[in-house]
Amino acid sequence: MTTTARAQGATIWLTGLPSAGKTTIARLLGDRLKAGGLRTEVLDGDEIRRFLSAGLGFSKEDRDTNVRRIGLVSEVLARNGVLSVVPVIAPYAVSREAVRERHQRNGVPYIEVHVATPVDVCSERDVKGLYARQAAGELSGLTGVDDPYEPPVEPDLVLRTQEQTPRESADAVYALLVERRLV
Repeated sequence: MTTTARAQGATIWLTGLPSAGKTTIARLLGDRLKAGGLRTEVLDGDEIRRFLSAGLGFSKEDRDTNVRRIGLVSEVLARNGVLSVVPVIAPYAVSREAVRERHQRNGVPYIEVHVATPVDVCSERDVKGLYARQAAGELSGLTGVDDPYEPPVEPDLVLRTQEQTPRESADAVYALLVERRLV
């Protein structure tokens, strides 16, 4: 009987402000990992909020619940050999730390990537029109503007997307995965 090694899963958590580039980077990275034959899922924060976290608002408690739910799904996937790429704002350090601790308790690799795009650059990009709506008084509680964003203190990688292309950012994450022997 021949045995094969089980694929090593991991969570690659991309956190940053709205319009920082998290989802673009995650999709590019996910495509590269899949093209390499690796079991990969991109857990887009917006999609998860629509389905798994439907009904949650944007209070601190609801944001915390949303992040913990995403963290659970990602950890379960990673525990089962999937590279789980998670682009999500996750504004509060305590929520992100709870996700990290869950991974550590279960022996699952967790990579935290801070997509450290300045708010003025995010506002210029304004992919979803959130910054324009906030400036017009139509939206409150925008992370990084009138609601807090607590940047990671010791992320595994910092991406300054205003200084590099999305492909270069995705390549930097991939290089870290190679360095950590996760791919």
